Amino acid sequence: MDVKIFDNDVEAGKAAFDIIKTGMDNGAKTLGLATGSTPVEMYKAMVASDVDFSNMTSVNLDEYVGMAPDNDQSYRYFMQSHLFDAKPFKETFVPNGLAADPDAETKRYNKVIADHPIDIQVLGIGRNGHIGFNEPGSPFDAETRKVPLTQSTIDANARFFDKEEDVPRFAYSMGIGSIMKSKKILLLAFGEDKADAIQKMIEGPVTTDVPASVLQNHKDVVVIIDKAAASKLSK
Repeated sequence: MDVKIFDNDVEAGKAAFDIIKTGMDNGAKTLGLATGSTPVEMYKAMVASDVDFSNMTSVNLDEYVGMAPDNDQSYRYFMQSHLFDAKPFKETFVPNGLAADPDAETKRYNKVIADHPIDIQVLGIGRNGHIGFNEPGSPFDAETRKVPLTQSTIDANARFFDKEEDVPRFAYSMGIGSIMKSKKILLLAFGEDKADAIQKMIEGPVTTDVPASVLQNHKDVVVIIDKAAASKLSK
């Protein structure tokens, strides 16, 4: 893993975008994208740039089950408002939270990923070490599936909703096996509350108890963190 430490998330977000731009200059056509507060500064840098994304394809990690795409808490809405409305892509894929048949939806999305191999996959990390919504115990070979969210993830997401009971309990998530097929992985994390997960991901054993630890087995991972998130690293 190539670990890069920055003073703050603004500098880090710009550095993450520079890596994406370099990848595009070298022929990358498909980006795996993430939502949440972590990549916001990276998306701001993308929007502020003069880079044209109209020949690019994006494949998002996940979406809440039961969430309409025009709901302001959906991940489709997030991506439109933070990136796609300002920087149109050729194609953008997000799981359909309203799919009537979960099995059919996961099969559809696995085909999307197979048909659009991901050149650069952007990830955040949960406080419990999850990537996407692959919670502790998730198999390393899993593809897209419908997953229950742990209480710690529900608690972490509750700040985005009016009431805790409004937080969805299930999501469609790209599996760890699919993530690991990406040619390059770019993981971002900021804040002291991510320091324990970052330390376990980088310096701990590879275990399903810390899903992100599997990234130790990937040949090209860049970890972009601030000093607070790096505070428990021994090296």
